[in-house]
Amino acid sequence: MREAASNPHSAESPEQAPQSASAFGEAKALVRLAAPLALANLGQVLLGVVDTAVLGRLGASELGGAGLGNSLYFAITTIGLGVMMGLDALIAQAHGAGEARRARRTLWQGLWLAGLFSVPLILVILLIASLLPHAGVPPEVAAQAQTYIHARCLGVVPFLMFAALRSYLQSVGRPSPMLFASLLVNLLNLPLTWFLVFGDAGFERLGFNEVTLGIPALGVAGAGITSVFCAAVQVAVLTWFVRRVPVPSGERSLRRPVPALMRRAVQLGLPVGFTLLAEVGIFALTNVAMGNLGQTAIAAHQVAMILASGTFMVPLGIGAAASVRVGAAIGRRDALGVRRAGGAALAAGVCFMSCAALAFLLVPEPIARLITDQPEVLRVAVPLLFVAAVFQVFDGAQTVLAGALRGAGDTRVTLAWNLGGYYLIGAPIGLWLAFQRGWGAQGLWWGLSAGLVCVALGLAWRFHRVSGRPLARA
Repeated sequence: MREAASNPHSAESPEQAPQSASAFGEAKALVRLAAPLALANLGQVLLGVVDTAVLGRLGASELGGAGLGNSLYFAITTIGLGVMMGLDALIAQAHGAGEARRARRTLWQGLWLAGLFSVPLILVILLIASLLPHAGVPPEVAAQAQTYIHARCLGVVPFLMFAALRSYLQSVGRPSPMLFASLLVNLLNLPLTWFLVFGDAGFERLGFNEVTLGIPALGVAGAGITSVFCAAVQVAVLTWFVRRVPVPSGERSLRRPVPALMRRAVQLGLPVGFTLLAEVGIFALTNVAMGNLGQTAIAAHQVAMILASGTFMVPLGIGAAASVRVGAAIGRRDALGVRRAGGAALAAGVCFMSCAALAFLLVPEPIARLITDQPEVLRVAVPLLFVAAVFQVFDGAQTVLAGALRGAGDTRVTLAWNLGGYYLIGAPIGLWLAFQRGWGAQGLWWGLSAGLVCVALGLAWRFHRVSGRPLARA
């Protein structure tokens, strides 16, 4: 990070910067920001649940192929998503300093980067898809995955644009557009996916045998096309709201590329992207290991993962809010505000995840039955929820702290702790417990838990260090 005084853009005359909040005021501001973001995150999860439910009615190869294609799509696009998240510190700190024009200029650099990164990411996705038949994937599954990816790959462009626009709006304290966009696309997603997947046969499945509109059945490609459309709708919604955020003297001059500012965003964002990729990788490794324990273990793992991922969306939203609040405090040079923002976010994340942990401990089977009613799957899933209860607090803490550090422009150390915690500690312990000690699926989850504990403790130490030193702009 660099001091603000050395920043070539700090010559802009600042507006009235936000004032430091009391501890109670900080908590209120955090909740107002985090609640819509958390709900919007849950809305994004619901899109995937709906797609899975619809495609599950096509057949096993279609569901498996689309799932594989979706996993591949997100594994690659996490790099671009991380670059967009590198905007968080730059925009939030500019907003905290009262530099509205610099904040808007940074958004435009993010949109330029979204276009530049989309091309290589799409090419990589298509290349990997072409190799699936040679990677041991069953031919029918590989064919469905390729069809899904070909239909969805252009969605990388609106996906990254949406991430840039979201970063700007949340950083200037306007989170409600993300929630509105999430609600809107969820209303559109189910009917569009249903009829693009099944065509006119979708009416028959609903009991309207006489209705025919000439809609072709596109199968898994229909789900991919709908995902691209929904991403484009969200971009349109957020763009409409961004245009209503006032900028002094207009913004025409702010739209041109600024290479130095784009480079700084990439420097901050690439470690975030690789951190996300590391998290994707450790769960992919766990999935592969589960495959050696049998179909029941895989099914139980999926049940527990769906439930744990659902609770994770709330601290993820709190982490995004922490990024904004910490960045704004640094922008206005408020050292106490940085500590208060990080502390309030951590307390909120730990409090929510403690409640989730209690639910997993006290009523694991009724919760698991929300996903499956298969007795043999429940028998394995319930103990996994006990392990999930143990790591809920640490998972929430590490997510919130990563957001707080991102707001401070400190992203490389977060990557280092994730790599160390997951791959040097979590994975070896999990594999040893599962296969050497005979703990099976629970052993793999205890390994994940150990990794999460290490990451959370490491990031807590890092935030304590960062928030205790002289403040510096990213």
